[in-house]
Amino acid sequence: MIVRILGEGQYELPDAEHPMLDALDSELATAVDGEDEDGFRAALATLIATVRSGMPVPGDQFFPSDLVVPFPDATREEVAALLLEMPDES
Repeated sequence: MIVRILGEGQYELPDAEHPMLDALDSELATAVDGEDEDGFRAALATLIATVRSGMPVPGDQFFPSDLVVPFPDATREEVAALLLEMPDES
């Protein structure tokens, strides 16, 4: 699976990581919704570190991303705005 970190690049991770990334994304969204700044920072840091544990995709290559995560220094307000822009997958 290909995951993009906004402003940074793409990483390839095993498909088996998808449920864990979904769980981390849910933690991030919960912290944003609950206006929990400490929880937000922790969830974002964990999500970014998990994605970075994958294999970086060379900069001269581009693949459609299966998941997109916020940039590492995003604020809670910026992530809230990004979540509003995302289409509902249900």
